[in-house]
Amino acid sequence: MSSLSRTVCRAASSRIFLSVKFSLSLHSFSTTPISKNEFPCLEKNEDRQRKLAAALEQNQSSLASKLQNSNNKSFTTISQNKQECNRADEGPEPAYSNVVSGYETFHYPSSFQFVHGGTLPSFDIAFETWGTLNEAKDNVILLHTGLSASSHAKSHDRNKSPGWWENFIGPGYPLDTSKFFIICTNVLGGCYGSTGPSSINPVTGKRYGSNFPIVTIFDMVSAQFKLLDHMGISKLYASVGSSMGGMQSVAAASLFPDRVGRVISISAAVRSHPYSIAIRYCQRQDPNWNKGHYYDSVPPHVGMKLARQIATISYRSGPEWENRFGRKRADPESGPMLCPDFLIETYLDHQGERFCLQYDANSLLYISKAMDLFDMSQRPDPKKPALKIEGDPWAGESRSIEEPVSNKSNSPMANPELDALISGLTNVQMPTLVLGVQSDILFPIWQQKEIADVLRAAGNKNVTYYELDAIYGHDTFLIDKVNVGSAVKGHLENIVE
Repeated sequence: MSSLSRTVCRAASSRIFLSVKFSLSLHSFSTTPISKNEFPCLEKNEDRQRKLAAALEQNQSSLASKLQNSNNKSFTTISQNKQECNRADEGPEPAYSNVVSGYETFHYPSSFQFVHGGTLPSFDIAFETWGTLNEAKDNVILLHTGLSASSHAKSHDRNKSPGWWENFIGPGYPLDTSKFFIICTNVLGGCYGSTGPSSINPVTGKRYGSNFPIVTIFDMVSAQFKLLDHMGISKLYASVGSSMGGMQSVAAASLFPDRVGRVISISAAVRSHPYSIAIRYCQRQDPNWNKGHYYDSVPPHVGMKLARQIATISYRSGPEWENRFGRKRADPESGPMLCPDFLIETYLDHQGERFCLQYDANSLLYISKAMDLFDMSQRPDPKKPALKIEGDPWAGESRSIEEPVSNKSNSPMANPELDALISGLTNVQMPTLVLGVQSDILFPIWQQKEIADVLRAAGNKNVTYYELDAIYGHDTFLIDKVNVGSAVKGHLENIVE
């Protein structure tokens, strides 16, 4: 070691010694004991990690098989860490059910091509129905789901648990089962009975994982119409959906204009914009994801918990939380904590806890990416021949993407992007209801106006647009039966001249 190096080391050692001596001296005169922070939130995650790892080792089988239902086709919602509801969970909440039975399964036995390349040799679609299909089969409403919802929109004899739209379906309800036959599916790519990344690939005998083809909203809708074909339903009375379901509703009307009578889009969009894409991107983080092949190991439960917390923030609104939580602490008598302390924090923690093992992480990734990719200016054109996507990681062909029609005479401004969007919606000429919520930050009100404006620019003369001044944000469509329900019922039952 050089002389300079030895000098530097001695100086550094002297500074360390002096700082330690000074610290000890200060401590000896201090009358306040040094507190030790506790981290129950981290311990909770670590405890869950240990339990999941122990379950794998003890049973010598994958956690995925433990979380599968008896037919081994879907990712069953079983929570191993039930949490007690506390004050933070009071107030109106959407119903998220654990669906393990009660749905029917449609099996499509032929090859299915995806828009962005890749094929499935066959697929299953889980669905549930309410009401009675009339003889003409023209009273059918196809109800589309949001990102993580199952086909269980309403309770019935085979599954008496409340559905996610329980108070909107039934005799005399907005979706009136005394008049209409309601069908709701779990989307392609999901994990509640429909084929998705957690399903077994019949060719390899292994789970698809991240080898599952990239899914789009258009693929989901195409699979749903295979079910309608199977049921002998040539035309829907209406296509209805909220959030991602609204995307599907509009896509269905554009892809199959001769088979859709009316459209309802609630808190949705005709193309995803940067803010919502950014929110969904931040929900896809966990080292346990293992590039999508975690089914024989500990699942990405910490990332799924965070994903749900981020989602909940985007689903609700500031005004509601000001009224509901304010700055209240969970335990005002205790000292401040670095773990969940304020009521709003404990609320988010509870939402994340009850979701983190209830949904397949790959399905969340694939379906949220489908929302990112959604753009009605790029709808597939079934009349054009399929084109091979060069360099695509999955074998197969894709349906071609329709080229935009530029310089449309009815475009409100000279904007190539807007012209392309109008072109993608020219087929949607049936009566359409567009419903938005002023407090929605995930699909803000300007996006709802965009849907209505573009539809009108595309020539639709029967577009109804409503804005709701509700405080529940994006989740208003799950909660506000009076206002949302009235608008839906009015549009469905209004006689069109």
